[in-house]
Amino acid sequence: MKIILQKRTKKFTIDVINLSKELPNNSIGWAITNQIVRSSSSVGANYRAVCRAKSDRDFISKMETVIEEADETLYWLEIIEELGIIKNLKELKKLLKEADELVAIFVSSVITIKRRLNKKK
Repeated sequence: MKIILQKRTKKFTIDVINLSKELPNNSIGWAITNQIVRSSSSVGANYRAVCRAKSDRDFISKMETVIEEADETLYWLEIIEELGIIKNLKELKKLLKEADELVAIFVSSVITIKRRLNKKK
């Protein structure tokens, strides 16, 4: 599962970068591009750090950063959708779904580890 999610988060970043190329060439497009490229690339980069976590607590800490970045990317995708500033709605919908699924997977992982930690007490 770890390798699958590493590949999936990398693809997600690449797909977001490609979508951002369609944003308008003006101050609004530049601002959104800057934010969404940073947050989406942070999802994959930080997930790789999660894979090297040294303990359950380290895993949770790193994964919470991944969740924040994935959720921020979802936010920017929603902004793009609501502003109606790109034409490729099929790709946008696909990325909205993927961001939502990634957030759900990561949140579920944290909940599982927290439950395991609570059972050890």
